Amino acid sequence: MQTRIQGTVMPVLEVQLDPNDSVYAESGELSWMTSSIQMTTHTQMGGGGGLLGMFKRVVGGGSFFMTEYRAVGTQGEVAFATKVPGHIVPVPVSPGNEYMVHRHGFLCATPQVTLGVGFQQSLGAGIFGGDGFLLQKIGGNGTAWLELSGELIEKNLAPGETLRVHPGHVGAFQSSVSFQITTVPGIKNAIFGGDGIFLAALTGPGTVWLQTLPISRLAHQIAEYLPSGEGRSASMGVGGGLLGGIVGSMLDRNNN
Repeated sequence: MQTRIQGTVMPVLEVQLDPNDSVYAESGELSWMTSSIQMTTHTQMGGGGGLLGMFKRVVGGGSFFMTEYRAVGTQGEVAFATKVPGHIVPVPVSPGNEYMVHRHGFLCATPQVTLGVGFQQSLGAGIFGGDGFLLQKIGGNGTAWLELSGELIEKNLAPGETLRVHPGHVGAFQSSVSFQITTVPGIKNAIFGGDGIFLAALTGPGTVWLQTLPISRLAHQIAEYLPSGEGRSASMGVGGGLLGGIVGSMLDRNNN
């Protein structure tokens, strides 16, 4: 198997498969493939968490189905492109060298890599569209490719060193890094600070990959330029609940 990442702003991963080699991805991730590639759709690949794990992933916004891409008879190529501007990051996976990645960060992996839910916490109706905050856990043995949006910032945390991050900027981190959701200290900071009321606290040792373009922030910026009805719907999806309604009303007034 050989791989190459092409492009800059909207990169694509091209995987050259030898006969009987395969990779898998969530259904709908395919960009293109040669005629020797055979597709097989499964409800699970790699044994990542069983039926309960699959349902947790679906509730968190993931796909119930996985698609395996296998070269049959001769070499073949399959490609996966990013959905938004960003980077594709290959990571080696082995027992004791596992990763946590944001809910839409998994691009594809070799067959023995597992994918499951590693962290899920409800943050209220106004946060992440009411779905809460979810991280996928990548384990097993092989190689996984991650999709991180915007520019990529890598931080190597020493033992006991803590980094506090807006949850949307958390791209991925090694499982050796301790992770928890905390609230912003001080009522004035929470209400008037403009940075939200939750922060992610990541404590080393381990490597953290930060992304500069949270999807929720991108959606909010796009919503500002949509017609009034669509802008309201988009802002409801970004903020959810009461917060989304308030933002939607503000957008309507500005457009009118």
